[in-house]
Amino acid sequence: MPRQPVSRQSAPRLSEVVAALENLWPAERAESWDAVGTVVGDPDQDVTRVLFAVDPVQEIVDEAVKLGADLLVTHHPLYLRGTTTVAASTFKGRVVHTLIKHDIALHVAHTNADRADPGVSDALAGALDLRVVRPLVPDPTDPDGRRGLGRVCELDHPLTVRELAARAAERLPATAQGIRVAGDPDALVRTVAVSGGSGDSLFDDVRAAGVDAFLTADLRHHPVSEARAHSPLALLDAAHWATEWPWCELAAAQLDEISDREGWDLRVHVSKTVTDPWTAHAASSATPDPLGAPN
Repeated sequence: MPRQPVSRQSAPRLSEVVAALENLWPAERAESWDAVGTVVGDPDQDVTRVLFAVDPVQEIVDEAVKLGADLLVTHHPLYLRGTTTVAASTFKGRVVHTLIKHDIALHVAHTNADRADPGVSDALAGALDLRVVRPLVPDPTDPDGRRGLGRVCELDHPLTVRELAARAAERLPATAQGIRVAGDPDALVRTVAVSGGSGDSLFDDVRAAGVDAFLTADLRHHPVSEARAHSPLALLDAAHWATEWPWCELAAAQLDEISDREGWDLRVHVSKTVTDPWTAHAASSATPDPLGAPN
């Protein structure tokens, strides 16, 4: 039997990797206010290591340097608004200088990754073992009705709000905040809406979906109070970073699959550095805990 030719792997150029990422998360699907795409990088440079993370902060850039990464892919933008300086004396300017000094490119996929199929909320649902039924806010440009913001999900077996909160606390990355709950901890949950990142602008859509619970992040006092007044909806509030971190693993797996298919010599990594800004939590000793159990 004739010997089969051995396929040779080669390092892709940044332009090739970016094209693959743009195919997964097209920039035109981002919100108009968003800032996505390649921030730093030479299109002709070779890429052999890629690091995925939520935040393009100095700790993550330092991790990319130590890893020897050629490309950092983050969910959050570096510059969401315009700037007049990238001086290294500024927080974000130092990030830019470090990236350029070490030939590390930066690419951002934000609301375009939120709307993707699969996207940020699919990864969040997967981390919680929820079965995705449909988008919470469908993308009107998607004829298949699979893209959009948030996801409406079902549980294989009903859980109480307390049990669902405990599952979220166990499955999502640990943060100082943990999981805050608004609602009856003993109420049964069969359907759940999820949205990675800030989600209290979606309350109208959540109510329209008729779900039993909504898990998201950055819930504020007044929107929560109003939402609770309108319905028995249970609300679970996790840390912003924790709800979006599962996407890093999903995105890394997607790029890994592309790399194998294209025959690229590419190693893909996911940062486990916690960049949630909150570092500690002190529970109030004179009040019940958030799930209604005695201290």
